[in-house]
Amino acid sequence: MPLPRVSVIIVSWNALPLLQQCLPSVVQTDYANLEIILADNASSDGSSEWVATTYPDVRIIRHLDNWLFSRGNNVAIRQATGEYVVLLNNDVETPPGWLQPMVDAAMRDPNIAAVQPKILQYAQRDHFDYAGAAGGFLDRLGYPFARGRIFDQLEADHGQYDDACDIDWGSGAALLLRRTALQEAGFLDERFEMHMEEIDLCWRLRRCGFRIVVEPASYVFHIGGGSLPRQSTQKLYYNFRNNVLMLYKNLSPHQWRRIFFQRLVFDSAAVFLALFRGRPGEAAAILRAYRDAHRLKRFYSNNRLSHASPAALPSYRRSVVLDHFLGGRKKYSDLPGRAHAPTSD
Repeated sequence: MPLPRVSVIIVSWNALPLLQQCLPSVVQTDYANLEIILADNASSDGSSEWVATTYPDVRIIRHLDNWLFSRGNNVAIRQATGEYVVLLNNDVETPPGWLQPMVDAAMRDPNIAAVQPKILQYAQRDHFDYAGAAGGFLDRLGYPFARGRIFDQLEADHGQYDDACDIDWGSGAALLLRRTALQEAGFLDERFEMHMEEIDLCWRLRRCGFRIVVEPASYVFHIGGGSLPRQSTQKLYYNFRNNVLMLYKNLSPHQWRRIFFQRLVFDSAAVFLALFRGRPGEAAAILRAYRDAHRLKRFYSNNRLSHASPAALPSYRRSVVLDHFLGGRKKYSDLPGRAHAPTSD
């Protein structure tokens, strides 16, 4: 069979050093039917010019403004020619054979809408990266975690998560998507701007009956912090705001009411903990996130679900917050009831 067309989309804004560091590896990808797109968010540092000169085969889409991650990708996806599109951060290094295993996984089952590779740290390559690790999950209150990463606890990669399996979400740092599935579930939510948008997308894909999987035979190396540093209060704001919106969008009104008040207790504790630690900026970011999430809910009120299928709900039915911080469970394999997610093949 001929190889399906794949479009790799790299959204970038004023990140020339990262492109110079990581784009050469992407260009060396060992896959014949490949389109590489730089979606340039109106950079002023010469990024587009450098790419055009150094790699003339890379297609450049110049956006009119800094449209951040969601809109920057959506505009490029609509112009891409691939049957599959890959969202790839500009700070990701890829080995030559990284793409084929993900394409193979998607081709095995037309119900697979998204495939994530194993994501490792760029600087410490035998450790999982924060962004997705070996596949992401949500707990019953919507808090994300991954095989190989629970909150800030990052595991060394000893091959313990080298089994391909179904997951709740794949990381937008490196994520292969089936175009026809996107046309059914919708693209990235542009009101999210950045952070959590891929988790929301994966949730919507699962609601449509599609599968999200991780394929550890593929792996990439992620530098991290290319858009916002991990400790940035603005990143904290986006994560809390968009997580609340994601729950509002993807739960029925009854489920939302039940979960929201529990989330309010947990997130209020996070505010008080930030104040106790002398971090008023973090507390303010969480409060601002809740305020803005409340303001944005009106955009989704007319499209609420009357009922959410249990199959599309977060698969970890416990609280990862309690299991980690009170139960002392530091690794994914320590979590009760989910040592490994089952493979559906």
